[in-house]
Amino acid sequence: MKAYVIVHRDFRIADIDDRLYSSFLEHLGRAIYGGIYEPGHPTADENGFRKDVIELVRELNSPYCRYPGGNFVSAYNWEDGVGPRSERPVRLDLAWRTRESNQIGVNEFVDWCKKANTKPMLAVNLGSRGLDAARNFLEYCNHPSGTYWSDLRRKHGWADPHGVKLWCLGNEMDGPWQVGHKSAYEYGRLADETAKAMRGFDKSLELVVCGSSNSDMKTYPDWEAQVLEQCYDSADHISLHMYFANREKNTLNYLAKAEKLDRYIVTIGGVIDYIKAKKRSKKTIGISFDEWNVWYHSNQQDKEILARDEWPDAPHLLEDVYNFEDVLQVGGILNTFIRRSDRVRIACIAQLVNVIAPIMTEDGGPAWRQTIYYPLYFASKYGRGYALRLVTDGPTYDSDEADDVPYLDVSAVHDEIGKMVTLFAVNRHPDIALDLDTRLEGFAGARVVEQHEMVHSDLQATNTAAHPNAVVPTNTGDAKIEDGRLRATLKPLSYTVIRLAV
Repeated sequence: MKAYVIVHRDFRIADIDDRLYSSFLEHLGRAIYGGIYEPGHPTADENGFRKDVIELVRELNSPYCRYPGGNFVSAYNWEDGVGPRSERPVRLDLAWRTRESNQIGVNEFVDWCKKANTKPMLAVNLGSRGLDAARNFLEYCNHPSGTYWSDLRRKHGWADPHGVKLWCLGNEMDGPWQVGHKSAYEYGRLADETAKAMRGFDKSLELVVCGSSNSDMKTYPDWEAQVLEQCYDSADHISLHMYFANREKNTLNYLAKAEKLDRYIVTIGGVIDYIKAKKRSKKTIGISFDEWNVWYHSNQQDKEILARDEWPDAPHLLEDVYNFEDVLQVGGILNTFIRRSDRVRIACIAQLVNVIAPIMTEDGGPAWRQTIYYPLYFASKYGRGYALRLVTDGPTYDSDEADDVPYLDVSAVHDEIGKMVTLFAVNRHPDIALDLDTRLEGFAGARVVEQHEMVHSDLQATNTAAHPNAVVPTNTGDAKIEDGRLRATLKPLSYTVIRLAV
């Protein structure tokens, strides 16, 4: 089957924000304890951080990491996580029914970010707390000295301010499961007043307000309209979340869920434009897609753990073991973000280590890359520059999610500085290869530099501690330039990265 693409140098969507390839760590399961932090581990540094995990995170070149939640933040007292460790209280976490030792808090997390070559994106508690705790948290983190909260940070051993610029005003406040759940109006008013107080401290902060937890919420998309009605002028971004599952064991329906993601982004983009017009504003709110990933493999195990009449410490919660099929899904999600990069300015894979994550660890043992690590790695490494608006034509199929779903899912990025064009392509067809025929306009003299391909005979194949390289990319493929056209064979159910020097 043939699939045609036109790539034109001047048909640009947007300059991609590097923060599109950000991540997320929550005090949940083994994300923190046993994930990034494990004193006594053979690779642990002087602060107890696993250096093997840090190396894998650094490879991803994740610009920002959202912290400390997630559902966890909505009943979290940030003060519990600062000061001498021996004096920090152990608390019950109502979100995940576990015990929180508070051995890691904001200061340690900022230190870890520096080691991992990322920056903190902090969330404030607007569930059980509010404006006052948020402004105190900000002052503790960012003020140099000479005030109660800044001097307290210095007393705790961190003389220099953290300089955190990106803040989330709560988490999933539309969700009835959230501690301190609010109506759209209640939340919008609180977010607006909190934002104004935080900007009283620093007008240059970027603030993210809560959008819908998913596009199946009964309040979607009216939630966004009501929230932005209250706080459009004081916010910079609105957050969206979405998780993907293949419970029906139908690969084509599963991979078509990227179409649902696309509709979600387009719809909220329309809501933003509506409120912008209503407010007669010159500012366009961005979308922060700060929770996204595949999540369903561990659901039964999670139910059993959470049903126990106990409050465990760092249990094995949400530890999805990803397969090759999930590579194709994650590749499609990232393609969607690239194609909608005019709207989506920030995106955070949820999460980074152990908890629905691209990186897995064993307590006291190794760390390894899950299958989904690789599409995230390639997008982060090569997906920086201008997103190009492609014209495509090829075979399609109908699914439960949408009709006329293209078998070819493709995005392209032009790196003008490096003089490269990179195509990220997923062939969704289960049986037939796609003959890719790409017309290159404005890229005279283009040549193929490299091609990376991920394909496997078993959709259920996984990477494990014993076999960490069962599913990995290879530098293979037949991509070539002929008469100004890029031609390549995309194998059935494959993920391919083709890089061109231009």
